[in-house]
Amino acid sequence: MSPTTLIISPAPTANGDLHLGHIAGPFLAADVHARYLRATGRTALLATGTQDTSTYVVTTAHRLGTTPKELVERSTQQVEATLAAVGIGVDAFTRDEDGFTKTVLAFMEDLYAAGKLELRTMQLPYSPATGEFLVDGFVQGFCPRCLARGCAGLCESCGSVVAAGDLLDPCSTLDPADPVELHDCPVLVMPLEPFRERISAHFAEHAARMRPHLAQAVEEMLSRPLPDYPVTFPISWGIPAPFPEVAGQSINPNAEPAAWSIYCGALAAKGRGTVGTTDDELWRPEAGTRVAYFLGFDNTYPFAIAAVAMLLATEGRYVVPTDFVTNEFYELNNAKFSTSRGHVVWAGDLVTQLPRDLVRFHLAVTSPENQRTNFSHEALSHVTSSRLVDPWNRIARRMDQYVGCGPLPVSVRSHAAAQSIVARFVACYELEYFSLTRAAQALTEQLARLADWAVAPGDEGDFCHEVDVVLRCAAPILVDLAEKVLDESSLPAGAGPRTVTPVALPRLLDRIS
Repeated sequence: MSPTTLIISPAPTANGDLHLGHIAGPFLAADVHARYLRATGRTALLATGTQDTSTYVVTTAHRLGTTPKELVERSTQQVEATLAAVGIGVDAFTRDEDGFTKTVLAFMEDLYAAGKLELRTMQLPYSPATGEFLVDGFVQGFCPRCLARGCAGLCESCGSVVAAGDLLDPCSTLDPADPVELHDCPVLVMPLEPFRERISAHFAEHAARMRPHLAQAVEEMLSRPLPDYPVTFPISWGIPAPFPEVAGQSINPNAEPAAWSIYCGALAAKGRGTVGTTDDELWRPEAGTRVAYFLGFDNTYPFAIAAVAMLLATEGRYVVPTDFVTNEFYELNNAKFSTSRGHVVWAGDLVTQLPRDLVRFHLAVTSPENQRTNFSHEALSHVTSSRLVDPWNRIARRMDQYVGCGPLPVSVRSHAAAQSIVARFVACYELEYFSLTRAAQALTEQLARLADWAVAPGDEGDFCHEVDVVLRCAAPILVDLAEKVLDESSLPAGAGPRTVTPVALPRLLDRIS
């Protein structure tokens, strides 16, 4: 059996359902890569979940007039249902559960015992009216590096870590009129600066696999001393910290990614029935696991800097991921998705109106790989009709003429064409140059070629053969069409068949009938 590729998409906050921006970002890309690997005979595990420990759960519950617990339960159900509806086939879905909490605490306690965590005094925003410190989603202001407005923790614009005490013009998100002061507070941190050279060397070795924005951001982050990374916060929401120096504090949710990823591996292995001798077996170097993150650019720091440092701090106990496939924001009508303003398209709703293959195809065409891209209903209708539905249905009508005529011979020329088709898609699906947009473009070109093919007498077998090859290559994207037509979705390999038996092809619809 080939070594496992563990594919992870960061867990969205359990404060709402998934909109198209979530799916068009990391989730569809991760699912397509996992399906591709399995089609080539490799072992792939896909993991995600919801994060209930985020402070945004509390602030969203406050805005909606519900309790954090009720919001977490509702959101987790929505997210899991939406992933299934869009065809994102996860092997592990983490949630508010004892296994996750135990894994996080065990990981942090190991770092603590090894002397990797230190007590530091930090200046944090403080509300005299409530007697509470304001960190992460509880406080907003302007990023001291790029001046974009946002909350503490992570800057969505430049990707930098933003200490709550460094925000410019901070104010409470729960009550913006509440006066805010800066007070000293002891917290446990992990000093990252001692790991900067090792992180730099790690990414220098694997820089060719990074998309340009990520490579630039990582280079900038590592060009200056790395700040101490808070592991605990003086708040009550989250996983209670077990350390006596910070009694009553909780684990910083942005410090959880390394431990959460290890838990993802254990849960995914159990889901596939490949349980090892230890829960962290997939992350041990001897397992040979390749870990691939598919994540939004704004998750760069916690996953590519802080988590890498924490894994390096285990001194060889765990592998250090080398693959980070990032994406930019996906916009709606040229503005950022916003649930609070009602500027949103829910992914689960869209697939009740359109076949999900059309949705997946359009999101692949417009995937925000290297820059912000845009969704509109008008573009969805035009792109799917002209590039997918119309040419496929023309191909299906042509195929009807040959059903019952087989088996038909396949020429040497068609075998060579098939190899070229497969090579084109493989170049898009492999991690080194992964690109949904190029895969969608390759599919568009092949469908147009097949739809316009003036099949000469004797070439019927070649036509049927190449339709089969293109559909196998498109199967990671067009999941339902492939399931209806193909007995199994493995990618063609070797010389190919000498003959082919034509089969009737289902038509694609531009709406749910």
